[in-house]
Amino acid sequence: MAGTGVFEEIIDGDVYKYYSEGEWRKSSSGKSVAIINPTTRKTHYKVQACTQVEVNKVMEVAKTAQKAWAKTLSALLKEHREPIAECLVKEIAKPAKDAVIEVRISRRPVGDLISYTAEEGLPGNERTKYCLTSKSSWRFPFNYPVNLAVSKIAPALIAGNSLVLKPPTQKYIPCRSRGRSSHGTLLPSGRVPKGLISCVTGKGSEIGDFLTMHPGVNCISFTGGDTGIAISKKDACIVLEDADLDLVAANIVKGGFSYSGQRCTAVKVVLVMELVADSLVEKVNAKLAKLTVGPPEDDCDITPVVTESSANFIEGLEGNLIWPLLLDHVRPDMRIAWEEPFGPVLPVIRINSIEEGIHHCNASNFGLQGCVFTRDIVKAIMISDAMETGTVQINSAPARGPDHFPSRWGLKDSGIGSQGITNSINMMTKVKSTVINLPSPSYTMG
Repeated sequence: MAGTGVFEEIIDGDVYKYYSEGEWRKSSSGKSVAIINPTTRKTHYKVQACTQVEVNKVMEVAKTAQKAWAKTLSALLKEHREPIAECLVKEIAKPAKDAVIEVRISRRPVGDLISYTAEEGLPGNERTKYCLTSKSSWRFPFNYPVNLAVSKIAPALIAGNSLVLKPPTQKYIPCRSRGRSSHGTLLPSGRVPKGLISCVTGKGSEIGDFLTMHPGVNCISFTGGDTGIAISKKDACIVLEDADLDLVAANIVKGGFSYSGQRCTAVKVVLVMELVADSLVEKVNAKLAKLTVGPPEDDCDITPVVTESSANFIEGLEGNLIWPLLLDHVRPDMRIAWEEPFGPVLPVIRINSIEEGIHHCNASNFGLQGCVFTRDIVKAIMISDAMETGTVQINSAPARGPDHFPSRWGLKDSGIGSQGITNSINMMTKVKSTVINLPSPSYTMG
């Protein structure tokens, strides 16, 4: 259970505390917010319902706590990867093997960020320098709570900022574990000011907008929803006649159905040339038939989607458990051709030309990622150049890539800004210039 061992100190009865001033606290509201287990559809955890007064206090403490630091958070995350992974299984129904993988890979960006950005953080000889944004507010989605938290926390702290985490209710426990790993346990308490990292919980309607609009916040990083970074809607997969169909089928299953399709970089629509469509659909369906469906504790390939409302968005489903489905002969005028189910349902649109595929891809208001399958590298580059997406994978399914890799994320309505080591640190700093006026020139004009 998450309420024992490493998590024991942060739970009061059956309600998890929030984190402020280096301590786990109970909210003065006396209220809690329930976290529903997607598999059982019953309350599995409860978290504090913080008040706006408590958010104000957190921001005040964060302001005084800010100072530069450069310590890795990796060791504790490695040490406690099993209980954190268990939280992912119980809270967002991620298969156990995938949960452990997420925790493991999330150790990389922390260590990599420090080594890759050491040079960025050292003072140079330039008269223009970077000053800190001071206070940052980080909000992220349910599907990769550990990894996305790490990719935001590490550069923020390396840039010398204090930060306040506001996770969505359905993924609080793993994010809260990051707060514990980051503050007061891995690092010597005498070297880390209380309030450097805080984690507040509660309903978005009560403290979410309040935190985002707070005058003490200098920088906001938000992933998911209808604003912020990484909105995909319909990441397109374009398949030409000369493609290796076995490779395509394997990548469609991996890219479209892993974690039940609840990934912003998942394949969302297949645009395949009519000549090879029948063969491709047959190969994909053969692979889908071998996928296991069930609870995440059994390491099934397809597990319940995160909420019942998510399941209800897809017609003809029961509870939260959705069987993988490939929809062939979808027409562009159908809802499924444009709307994102964020589940294991994938439409196939048959096309008769490359131009038709590019047109469908670019007709969307969103453009996060896409992929092209062909043996002709010239055509692949031509299509990539024409696709209005932030990243195009050639002969592979869309993917985020390494956390230290500079990422533009999406085009059009698929996000504002970018992530990656240098990009993130630049976003979390401001340029400040100091001009020294001397009575006489300090150099000789040539």
